[in-house]
Amino acid sequence: MADSGRTPNKILLVEDEFNIAKLFTYNLTKAGFYCEHANNGREGLAQALKNKPDLIISDVMMPEMDGFEFRKKLLEDEDLKSIPFVFLTAKGAEDDILQGFDLEIEDYIIKTSSPKVVIAKVSAILKSLEKERVKIVDEVQKAADTMGAKVVPDEALSFDGFKIKHWHLPFKNVPGGDFIDYFKIDEDNIVIVLGDVMGKRWGAWYFAVAYAGYVRSATRFVLESVKENKPSDILHKVNESVFKDERISEVFITLSIILLDKKNKTAKYSGAGDLPIFYKSKEARLIQSTGLLLGFSKSGEYDDYEIQLNSGDEIFLVTDGITEARNKAGELYGQERLIEFINKMNPAVDSIEQIKKEILDFTGGDFDDDVSLITVKVL
Repeated sequence: MADSGRTPNKILLVEDEFNIAKLFTYNLTKAGFYCEHANNGREGLAQALKNKPDLIISDVMMPEMDGFEFRKKLLEDEDLKSIPFVFLTAKGAEDDILQGFDLEIEDYIIKTSSPKVVIAKVSAILKSLEKERVKIVDEVQKAADTMGAKVVPDEALSFDGFKIKHWHLPFKNVPGGDFIDYFKIDEDNIVIVLGDVMGKRWGAWYFAVAYAGYVRSATRFVLESVKENKPSDILHKVNESVFKDERISEVFITLSIILLDKKNKTAKYSGAGDLPIFYKSKEARLIQSTGLLLGFSKSGEYDDYEIQLNSGDEIFLVTDGITEARNKAGELYGQERLIEFINKMNPAVDSIEQIKKEILDFTGGDFDDDVSLITVKVL
């Protein structure tokens, strides 16, 4: 049975026979699972890409794309191949069963099985995976503690004339690939850093923490060794360090850097493969960097963007955990929706809290990635 105290597990059922699909959907939903249905492998692949289910149950014989081809397509996709997969088969179809296990399936279910057997098998698979996840989480947490890894500070840096805050929600409460840092250059200048190690999954989560810590440390080393006053110079030096290190140069890492100048009331921004920042004066707009991902090239081609700030202006930095968040219908939140929301926010209420509520309400608190947001308000 699904745990009623938690977000229901999402199950994708791929089955072309109407009556069987209806029966399985009814029983899975009754047991507390959130069940989606596709009629064949082609539809199932589109659904899986859109909604990232926790478990896929698929028939073997289907029109347009059968179960075996569907499974092969999933195994070719880095984001989908780790989703546990179960085949539906007719009783005694031994060849189907053997071929299925060759395709790295978790189990098979005979179509004529009673609802209790179906629910028991699905629950057992999900519980086993949850135990594995908890074990990995525990190991990652211990490793992070041993390394002294803290890639997100508890609070933002205090800086006169500005109100700076951040919200960070690690995926499944595990230290992950997003990292945040603040660095005081002198009394008039501070640097804000937001980065994201991409392409992480449970098996590689330890490395995401390590890579995030590595880049955060490299950035701090640059800031401490040379008092740079241009974010692009900082990025160039960090990129050189990453590019030369074979252990990390092939990892996809984005980095946003903002230098706040209190004396001149300016913000200088440069980014490496990052999302655009959102700047609101009277109306919110995007400022998009063109710099390459860290380590992608010896020359990252980083440029600076300078913003003259006025009282009441705000800057928002986000990772893709926010813009690529989806609701239960699989709808993407997106950058345009965030701009619209920023434009209608109440200036008298804390921006972090407003955006936090908006994203949590949209997703129901169910995320597929780390969530990180930094807000900077000019007082």
